[in-house]
Amino acid sequence: MAYDLEEQEQLANFKAWWAKYGNLTSWVLIAGLAAYSGWNGWNYYQRDQAGSASALYDEVQNAVAAKDTAKLQRATADMESKFARTAYAPMTALVAAKSAFEANDLKTAKAQLQWAIEHGNEEYQAIARVRLAGVLLDEKAYDEALKVLAAVTAPQFAGAVADRKGDVLAAQNKLAEARTAYLAALSATDKKNPGRQLIQLKLEAIGGSVPAEAKSAA
Repeated sequence: MAYDLEEQEQLANFKAWWAKYGNLTSWVLIAGLAAYSGWNGWNYYQRDQAGSASALYDEVQNAVAAKDTAKLQRATADMESKFARTAYAPMTALVAAKSAFEANDLKTAKAQLQWAIEHGNEEYQAIARVRLAGVLLDEKAYDEALKVLAAVTAPQFAGAVADRKGDVLAAQNKLAEARTAYLAALSATDKKNPGRQLIQLKLEAIGGSVPAEAKSAA
């Protein structure tokens, strides 16, 4: 059946509109669908990455428990090369660094801590820097250790940083500065933190006096 005049006019208008805007509209629609599909794909990718990284982190933990250095090194390398953008990667670097340090492999410990500093978020960076300063302290690289600590800006790590700084300064026989650092560590450390007692012991060992309020809080 032939279109009536109104339908023919509507069809003509549509054809004219399509000739002018149809191709552009199609591209916009396709782009939108592609973006939506890409977003879903990215979310799936992220979930898949997190799941795979979690499974690999279990392998890391098992390797540490079994003291299987070769397996730990393989799992760590896989984690850092395949899942560097997940939180499990810097966690693995910290675990690998601790294992290496306990094995007196300071070179590997430093390399893993540096990796965590370069790839972790602010929290992991701070933890890695405090631990790296400890390794450098053992190597008597005092100035480098202090430089590493100076880069930590996260306020929640102020106590740990000051404590480690006190250790470095005490090793340099800068006892007055070390006492100041330990007092700062006490001030910044939560009163319920059992680590306060160790800070107090170190402070007293170098002739420092623990404030009365700190003693009563211990």
